[in-house]
Amino acid sequence: MDELAHVDERGRGQLLSEHLRGTAELAKAFADKFASGASAELAALAHDLGKTQPAFQGRLRGENRRVRHAYVGAAELFARGELGCLLAAAVAGHHGGLADFIEFAQGIRAELDQARRHLAKARERGFSANLPQYSDGPPFLKDEVAHEFWLRMVFSALVDADYLDTERFFDPERAGRRDGALSIAEMKARLDDFLAGMTRDAEPSPINAFRARVLAQCRAAASLPPGLFSLTVPTGGGKTLSSMAFGLDHAAKYGLERVIVVIPYTSIIEQNSQVYRGVFGDEAVIEHHSAVKMEMAPCAEVSTRARLAAENWDSPLVVTTSVQFFESLFANRPGRCRKLHNIARSVVVLDEVQTLPAKLLAPILDGLNTLARDYGVSIVLSTATQPALRHRDGFPLGLTDVREIVTDPLSLFKATSSRTNVTWPADLNLPTTWEALADRLAGEACVLCVVHRRDDAWRLTTMLDQRLGNEQTVHLSATMCAEHRLATINAIRATLRDGRPIRVVSTQLVEAGVDLDFPVVYRALGGLDSIAQAAGRCNREGRLAQGRVEVFVAQSNPPRGVPTKALEVTRGLLAGRGALDIHDPEIYDEFFQRLFFLTDSDAKDIQGKRKRLAFKQVAEAFRMIEDDWSEGVIVPFGRAADVIDDIDRRVQNGSPISWRHQLRRLQRFTVQIPRKTADEWRVRGHLLPLGEEVAWRLSPDVFQSVYDQRFGLVIRDGESWMPSLIV
Repeated sequence: MDELAHVDERGRGQLLSEHLRGTAELAKAFADKFASGASAELAALAHDLGKTQPAFQGRLRGENRRVRHAYVGAAELFARGELGCLLAAAVAGHHGGLADFIEFAQGIRAELDQARRHLAKARERGFSANLPQYSDGPPFLKDEVAHEFWLRMVFSALVDADYLDTERFFDPERAGRRDGALSIAEMKARLDDFLAGMTRDAEPSPINAFRARVLAQCRAAASLPPGLFSLTVPTGGGKTLSSMAFGLDHAAKYGLERVIVVIPYTSIIEQNSQVYRGVFGDEAVIEHHSAVKMEMAPCAEVSTRARLAAENWDSPLVVTTSVQFFESLFANRPGRCRKLHNIARSVVVLDEVQTLPAKLLAPILDGLNTLARDYGVSIVLSTATQPALRHRDGFPLGLTDVREIVTDPLSLFKATSSRTNVTWPADLNLPTTWEALADRLAGEACVLCVVHRRDDAWRLTTMLDQRLGNEQTVHLSATMCAEHRLATINAIRATLRDGRPIRVVSTQLVEAGVDLDFPVVYRALGGLDSIAQAAGRCNREGRLAQGRVEVFVAQSNPPRGVPTKALEVTRGLLAGRGALDIHDPEIYDEFFQRLFFLTDSDAKDIQGKRKRLAFKQVAEAFRMIEDDWSEGVIVPFGRAADVIDDIDRRVQNGSPISWRHQLRRLQRFTVQIPRKTADEWRVRGHLLPLGEEVAWRLSPDVFQSVYDQRFGLVIRDGESWMPSLIV
């Protein structure tokens, strides 16, 4: 009997034996990168053995029935020792996700006899279901956590191979669109040409000489063997291109396959991606991030190579967020895990690494150490405020053998220390009133003020408006959708470039990588790293003899948790030392050591869950952003209205829709609102569904009344209604 794996709309079938072989070949190639090719091949050969069941073959012929098939191959592997049991878990979860191992093992034991009978009958019918003996086991599986990480990587290879072989059958044209990526050598050549032209055209200046020095040291360090690196460079030092030069040079020398740039905020991804597109071209830059939550959905449309590559990161340059990168690293769902095997043998640049959440440091640092040690990954910790992440006495979970790319970071900071002068509060216990702060800001011709909360930004902006009359203050916060914020940031840049007066009030989202250059910056007293990042927006290009940074004690407090603890650590340092030198990289080591001492680095016992191979529990617990209070709502800002109209037409006409693609089109038009508010608005008809409630969007009428062209989504009752957040 010729068992089938799939049948397309025309009735054409794919033989199960062909699908198993095709998936196995791909999975082996993927996992060979981390010495696990035979393991992934074995899992792939077993993953669809359950399709030999007559009931499943009847389903393919059009019979209306549900048939479980993954457990048959899982049962075949389960009796093959410890690693066979792990592979069985991957096979069982290749559609639904990796389950907690204890739950999986209890379930599969009850299925063993039935699964064996199915396979015996398949063999009697002539199906060759004999699997090779397990032949490889990576030498680094030394403990339960290493087992847990390894299985997720093998699972990734299996899932991606299954997706790709299935796609080749159903849509060979779409599969062909995945080809055509630039090689690492071609990317490197384009960057070399770009940097040569930039150097040739650059005007002689101290800041350009400084950036050239950083670039030269990055390129020199690229020849060092793969592993863990730090790149400690003051703000404005050109880390975006210098770290890319290191990544491509390093990848070219050691045969690594891609550079993955991990950025903490979506607000700065577009900025960096624009730089990369200017160097490499649009199709070479794969952006993968999303402001709309959804599970992987079938893609019914032919998409571009770039969109397809975002599914599994099969491209030499990927730009993503910290949330996407680390939550994927500890995920259990097939769609989220699919890309993980492509992290192996890559260069990962962690931009603004000081933003990693302290309460998740234990699993994050263990994951980074594991990637560097066992999966051929070179990791670059890039920031101006290097956190104390290295292994040391009292911090055993730290990163091991980290090498600094810049030979003398202190000299770099001294070279730029004259750019700004920082004034600290005379009395740490005496807050500056909002009225007094507004008066001071009104007296500045060109100034940026960074506050703790959304409410603070709204209040201070309106106070400045009252003092300035027709000259409106610019507001930036996460009440604005990302597209709105980007347009505002671009307008700020244009105003600064023209030398016109401008006053900007922003939450912390303007820090850490947003290229703005103000002569004067005010910053609410908070974490020392945040103050330094705000100062990086002052005299960034060194055009002035010296910029001015004014630190004030705000009437409000930062959000609870780490931001509040960071403020207290800064207070303690100021009380003990007096004025702090933000240009001294060593001060950040002390700051972060104190901060980490006050913070539980594994607040949700993720490492304990990993030891128990509780994959589902780990995925549910590992959240970079605690957003249980909120829900993302699409607002019809700008071109989003046209995208929504296009979706509505497709739904009404019954046209096929790739929801994943459509939601990516809308990801820059979302705002987080409280879940309670979202529920109320749904009842009132203020929120309308996209499709069958795939996502929710604000109705056009309500949008006109609640979305302000300066402040974003706000409902005023004396003050902003929004719960306070730092971004």
